[in-house]
Amino acid sequence: MHHVRRPAVAGTFYPADPRELQALVEEFTTGRVPAAAFGAIAPHAGLIYSGACAGKVYARVEIPPLAVVLAPNHTGMCSFPARAGYWGEGAFRIPLGESKVDNEFVQALGESTDLVAEDRAQHMKEHAVEVQLPFLQLLAPETMIAPLVLPWDDWDRCKELAAALAGVISAWPTKVLLIASSDMNHYESAETALHKDTAVLEAVTKLDGEELLGTCEKMHVTMCGRAPAAVLVETSHILGAEVATVVDYRHSGMVTGDESSVVSYAGVVVT
Repeated sequence: MHHVRRPAVAGTFYPADPRELQALVEEFTTGRVPAAAFGAIAPHAGLIYSGACAGKVYARVEIPPLAVVLAPNHTGMCSFPARAGYWGEGAFRIPLGESKVDNEFVQALGESTDLVAEDRAQHMKEHAVEVQLPFLQLLAPETMIAPLVLPWDDWDRCKELAAALAGVISAWPTKVLLIASSDMNHYESAETALHKDTAVLEAVTKLDGEELLGTCEKMHVTMCGRAPAAVLVETSHILGAEVATVVDYRHSGMVTGDESSVVSYAGVVVT
């Protein structure tokens, strides 16, 4: 049982009742027409705010036998702050069931770069992986996950991790989907958020991870998953991706009615 990562945000970020959760995910992915993709960027806020955006992403992508979920570290908890932390053997549990961890994949990644190590402390209270799981479990219950939390956001390490990921994925016997878990700008007006996010998403659509991080720094964009997104677009580019399409953009003010201080969300599909 100690290998099972228990839910940390069930009942707060999403319904703890499995029937309510299933109905919500089904609503958000109505009309699903999936197609092959290298990866996607999907938000991880409470589903009442960002679930519709995430649903637009998952409605567009085929989910293969393995999903690599790249997440930021919101909690500051970590045993190895210089390394991206994976969860090894076991599973992540949510009310809908369990997503098994592909231990062979995360170990292969750990053997390919010193930037990665098993670090369960980074995962215990982190919500960014967990909030992706209702979509993965309902749409592809047999899909395994490789959960990875990034406690840093500099380009050199993002580029190195992307190269390692691309190497492992290119040699992997099954198809792999990359998912970068990220919200966009935080706690500024909807107008300011749109201005900042537009610049970041321009870098994303060019599959330019370095520009993405540079734009966040220059314009003070508080995109929490900027490192996961940078790694995703760089890995996808190495693997042959040519197009990144923004499939949805919205903000919390569309739910609350208050546009003076919002968190914004973007859904991106990389093909």
